[in-house]
Amino acid sequence: MECYFDNAATTAVFPEVRELMVKVMGEDYGNPSSLHMKGVIAEKYIKEAASKLARELKCQEKELVFTSGGTESNNLAIIGTALAKRRQGKHIVCSGIEHASVSATMEFLEKEGFEVTYIGVDEKGVFDLDELKSALREDTILVSTMFVNNEIGTIEPIEEISKIIKDYNDNIVYHVDAVQAFGKIRFSPKKLGVDLLSISGHKIHGPKGSGVLYIKDKLLVRPIIHGGGQQKAMRSGTENVPAIAGLGLAAELMYKDNETKMEHIKALKERFLSGVTAFENVFDNSGAAPHIASVSFVGVRSEVMLHSLEDKEIYVSAGSACSSNKPHVSSVLKAIKLPQERLESTLRFSFCEDNTIEQIDYAIKTIGELLPVLRRYTR
Repeated sequence: MECYFDNAATTAVFPEVRELMVKVMGEDYGNPSSLHMKGVIAEKYIKEAASKLARELKCQEKELVFTSGGTESNNLAIIGTALAKRRQGKHIVCSGIEHASVSATMEFLEKEGFEVTYIGVDEKGVFDLDELKSALREDTILVSTMFVNNEIGTIEPIEEISKIIKDYNDNIVYHVDAVQAFGKIRFSPKKLGVDLLSISGHKIHGPKGSGVLYIKDKLLVRPIIHGGGQQKAMRSGTENVPAIAGLGLAAELMYKDNETKMEHIKALKERFLSGVTAFENVFDNSGAAPHIASVSFVGVRSEVMLHSLEDKEIYVSAGSACSSNKPHVSSVLKAIKLPQERLESTLRFSFCEDNTIEQIDYAIKTIGELLPVLRRYTR
């Protein structure tokens, strides 16, 4: 039985999304900047996608910029803000458990003369709000945090963070990486008190290479890609119409009957965690996000368990997919102070609405059979 439990890394594209993208590529392939009817039809797909996303985010269509995904959205938000506000200050605050597309961008800005303060988290991965308050300064221009942690599934208190920031100085820009939150949690940037918010298409059954950045109306952000001035010069380059159309439809489908879908996913997660933690020396590190389970199998190295599960057609990951192909110890797991034996034995299981109870039970049974064998082999 094949069990794909790596949906936090990427999801299977919805069939309806795939069909729409094939139609756009095969029939409606015009350049949206062209003045003839082929261009007008292509532009219509972009407008429709913006309308669908704006409806789900309860924002204005003009506040959305289409990108190539979460990484570009994060880069545009962070670097674009830093460039726009560098005369007001060069101090930025973020957490120590951010995705590589944020942490690497912070490292780049540090080399460019900006100062970054990294706030810590508690043992559940929740940001230390007292540390955040202490980190804010007169020259702070930007705070960037994730909404849902991609490795352990912690849901961060975004509204509370926003209030702390805005009470201190309303001019500080607040960016949120919502890549793992969008499609799983209902929210609006306005209600959260967020200025910038990043989304990726392939985490919600849309295509890879698609994303969007919410930019609050009238917020000044400098573009980082220059050229023909598409998307009001915020992101030049001919728009990827098939991907944008697919992203819009994926968002619409993801939020259709969303509560029912999330209840199903949460039930799968709970059943899985209940089953595997019944085994000796298996520990749950998971946050509250419905789709992400982090589990430590003490006595078995994570990559050994990962490949043993793969042999049984159960597909999982050893942390963030953007970093898990490189030998390293997860900064997230270190930040929540897991003991060494758990740092080396943790896997992430992430679920979607297509997963079934039968798959969960097969995975629990398989893990129960593998554990004693692998632990003997390790010893």
